[in-house]
Amino acid sequence: MKILLLGSGELGKEFTIAAQRIGQTIIAVDSYENAPAMQVAHSFEVINMLDGDALDQIVAKHQPDFIVPEIEAIRTEQFYKYEKQGITVVPSARAANFTMNRKAIRDLASKELGLKTANYRYATTAAELQKGVEAVGMPCVVKPLMSSSGKGQSTIKTIEDIDKAWKYAVEGSRGDVVEVIVEAFVKFNSEITLLTVVQNDNPTLFCAPIGHRQERGDYMESWQPARISDKDLYEAQDMAEKVTEALGGAGLFGVEFFLTDNGVYFSELSPRPHDTGMVTLAGTQNFNQFELHLRAVLSLPIFEITLEKAGASAVILASENSQNPTYSGIENIASLPKADFRIFGKPTSRPFRRMGVSLVYDTLETPIEEIVEKAKKAATLVNVKS
Repeated sequence: MKILLLGSGELGKEFTIAAQRIGQTIIAVDSYENAPAMQVAHSFEVINMLDGDALDQIVAKHQPDFIVPEIEAIRTEQFYKYEKQGITVVPSARAANFTMNRKAIRDLASKELGLKTANYRYATTAAELQKGVEAVGMPCVVKPLMSSSGKGQSTIKTIEDIDKAWKYAVEGSRGDVVEVIVEAFVKFNSEITLLTVVQNDNPTLFCAPIGHRQERGDYMESWQPARISDKDLYEAQDMAEKVTEALGGAGLFGVEFFLTDNGVYFSELSPRPHDTGMVTLAGTQNFNQFELHLRAVLSLPIFEITLEKAGASAVILASENSQNPTYSGIENIASLPKADFRIFGKPTSRPFRRMGVSLVYDTLETPIEEIVEKAKKAATLVNVKS
């Protein structure tokens, strides 16, 4: 099959590797040359994916069997047209269009499906944001409707924070939508990602829940399995199945939840492999998240997902701008027992840009806190240099 990958970051790179292993053809697309997935794909294209005409041209040129989005900043309205042409959009045109915009997915979850979410409002100006803050109360969280990896996300604690939050959200927004969502702060005990695998002709499957910690709206560490009560797990699985069924299509979804004293709250959803799911590269499951996504996309039956080990991932961040980043200390992390790492191969760096990840695993009997600490220490052994 020929797969057009829209977005070619580290998640797309691992998906491409998984596809190459079972003989698929990948054309990697992004807005800049030498993006991570381009380095391992059969061919690549550099375009502005918000340009509908440019998208039309590469679809006509390559005639893919599948279109697999990896990022948010895409003219997703075009996907409905491609589906009518007989191309499979992953998971579906509706799913991709809804989930690339926080407004559509939040309204679907809260208003149509009745899932429990934080109180929220939308704003297209700083003045509207102030009204939204008054409605949901402080503290509250502001996010651009289109963004990823925490870009443009901030917390409002005082009236003075509102104007700064608006400017930061607009700066961090991806695409051409100038609108934000402001959410009441949910007092949660922990956050989880529930990787949900929707199959075309077989039952929906769930990976063991993944815990994660964030800074600046981006994940710093993730671990699997996360601690969760049976009651909360069943509730999260039920919510994940409802929202993915409403969106349609097949593939892996990363569904995020808050775990609170009052039960489970739906937070966000990604219709593709998730940042926190990088932990599955530590061998925690019989299939990692990229292999699961690919198999579901290709309608290859997945009999079961089994948890084989406990594991953790921790990000390797850049600290400065560079047009030619290099790495030191790789030999240190390589010498550790039950540890591995990935360097993403991004051609440039900037402060806090995710450039790689450490991976640590151990037995399921090992306390997960110990594994997380080892992953965090392992990540500090690699330095990104300019």
